[in-house]
Amino acid sequence: MNPYQAPLADMKFLLERVFDAPQTWAELPSVAEVVDMDTALAILDEADKIARDLIHPINRPGDEQGVRFEDAKVITPDGYKAVYDQYAEGGWVGLCGDPEFGGMGMPKMLGVLVDEMAYGGCNAFTLYGSLTAGAALCINAHGSEDLKEKYLPNLYSGQWAGAMDMTEPQAGSDLRNIRTKAVPQEDGSYLISGSKIFITGGDHDLTENVIHLVLAKLPDSNGISLFLVPKIKVDDDGNLGEANGVSVGSIEHKMGLKGSATCVMNYDEAQGYLIGKANRGLVCMFTMMNYERLAIGIQGLGTSQAAYQMASEYAKERLQGQAAGGSDAISDPILVHGDVRRMLLNIRCYTEAGRALSVFTGQQLDIAKFGEGEAQQKAARYVGLLTPVAKAFLSDRGLDAAVMAQQVFGGHGYIRETGIEQLVRDTRIAQIYEGTNGIQAIDFLGRKTTGDDLRTLKEFIQEANNALSDLTHVSADDKALVSSRFDALLATAHFINEHKLTSPALINASAVDFLDAFGHLIYGYFWLLMADKAADHHDVQFAQTKQQLANFYLAKLLPKVDYHLAQVNAGDTSIMAMEAEQF
Repeated sequence: MNPYQAPLADMKFLLERVFDAPQTWAELPSVAEVVDMDTALAILDEADKIARDLIHPINRPGDEQGVRFEDAKVITPDGYKAVYDQYAEGGWVGLCGDPEFGGMGMPKMLGVLVDEMAYGGCNAFTLYGSLTAGAALCINAHGSEDLKEKYLPNLYSGQWAGAMDMTEPQAGSDLRNIRTKAVPQEDGSYLISGSKIFITGGDHDLTENVIHLVLAKLPDSNGISLFLVPKIKVDDDGNLGEANGVSVGSIEHKMGLKGSATCVMNYDEAQGYLIGKANRGLVCMFTMMNYERLAIGIQGLGTSQAAYQMASEYAKERLQGQAAGGSDAISDPILVHGDVRRMLLNIRCYTEAGRALSVFTGQQLDIAKFGEGEAQQKAARYVGLLTPVAKAFLSDRGLDAAVMAQQVFGGHGYIRETGIEQLVRDTRIAQIYEGTNGIQAIDFLGRKTTGDDLRTLKEFIQEANNALSDLTHVSADDKALVSSRFDALLATAHFINEHKLTSPALINASAVDFLDAFGHLIYGYFWLLMADKAADHHDVQFAQTKQQLANFYLAKLLPKVDYHLAQVNAGDTSIMAMEAEQF
């Protein structure tokens, strides 16, 4: 299997030319203090080496060996511990963390690219650091100063890990039914009792402590609160003490991500500490959830890039059949075949536009966090709008890419030794966890689009159309292909908004198609941006390739917007007509 190679030229192009990171950072003083473009490029170069030389080599062996549960201990695959130590020592866990507590303070629009490289190297390994960074973000946003000072430095350094503990056997997407209890104590702490399932990184041998963020209910309350529960108690001086009543019941045996420890966690009067306000736990947890949702979208993106790299190399090397117009060779590389090219172009177009979506979303996160006034407020609205799209559309296209890449390999793609089937298995979960993609779509349409009577959607589309009008290297016809579909999307959104009360099932029945229409449309918008910004690139072949990919997207993939809008406009009658007993 070929070593992973990060698409550094494309990443640097997005930062410098398409989204003008230097200007964005210059307008955010707290960001400008810690990073400039030279620093960012150096970080990307180093992250490429880490992903290629450290993380990727443990990908397939870790899948073959998997996590083990022996003598009540969770043991990660051989090599994971050594690689994690180097990864943590390099500061990668705390890359975007608060500098006040030992983080590096890097902007998110840089962080998403580093995340993509790590996921491209190994999905399973990267989850450990991702959950830790998310837990730290939640503690920093909602925890007391004491909790921040006691826990954040060791989380950012990677000395301790973090985990998010929500799901219970009877409470998956609907967390109102959780049964884990928290009993207040005289010293201000709480005793946590209950069980959780599907806890990624719930326990392992990579760090000396695991810090759990646990959703639980207070006595005589139906509200949900959030608690910090360390596996090993931590004293006032930050030293580790005795075990804290946190144990692993078992580990899950999964389709993929076999190097990632997915645990059943038990809490037997474990000491915990309230994060945020009582009965407001979901508000706090969603700080971490939204971070993880973007991260899981990027898991799909990293898979797409790895899949494209493997499939394109194989297509250039594998000899099979002859070109349609004839050939002097006995056999030609399968790259000469139109269907193979179709699949590779699909993967590449979705991947490069997906990378643009991740960087743009990261940019909005940075402005929402570090900006001021109207710009900050608008960015926060855009983050709300784009997060469910980034999670769902990126992960859906990630699985599509893995399956198409496997198809390029033909029968060899079904064989474990080639490595492509692992990508299919590993990325399948991305559509399910951190809120299924159907739930993301309902959030996008029901809350983020019609929830404010289309205000944010209209604002976003108006800004996109203004940007399109300013492009100088894109034809008016190509601009119209995108802008006319923005009009159609808005018309459909108005229809849903007008009928959401009289047809209560409409949003649920239409949400996935509406999100897919929006995703395909903004990818078309991003392709025009990229083609325009590449037109005067110093590398003529780079510019030519971007234009050719944009042409393919506009001709072959953008029309999917029309299909998905037609599905939405067909309404919900045919979906809801059958009685339950007919199924």
